[in-house]
Amino acid sequence: MSPTLTDGDVVLARFGTAVRPGDVVLVQWAARPGQLSVKRAVRADGPGWWVLGDNPYGSTDSRQLGPAEVLGVVRRRLWPRPGRLRAREW
Repeated sequence: MSPTLTDGDVVLARFGTAVRPGDVVLVQWAARPGQLSVKRAVRADGPGWWVLGDNPYGSTDSRQLGPAEVLGVVRRRLWPRPGRLRAREW
C-alpha cells in the first residue's frame, strides 16, 4: 500500500462498517486462506469487492486474485505517523 502505508505501520480498522470506493480496507481472498491484506476498495463486485494496491507495479490484488472479501475499513494509522487515512478517487 506504499506510499499510503508501509510495512510495520500499525492501523486501526473498523469491522462491520459500510465500504465506499476509495476506502483503505482489510481483505482476504478465498485463493489465499489465512492471509490478510490491506488494499484500496475500487468497486463492489458480486459478493466481494474489487481492490487494488496503491502501487500498481508492486501489488498482488484483484487483478490477479479476483474480488476480495472485505473484513474491515482502515480508519487511522496509529504508528509511526498517527493520522487519518483519506479515501482516494478512482
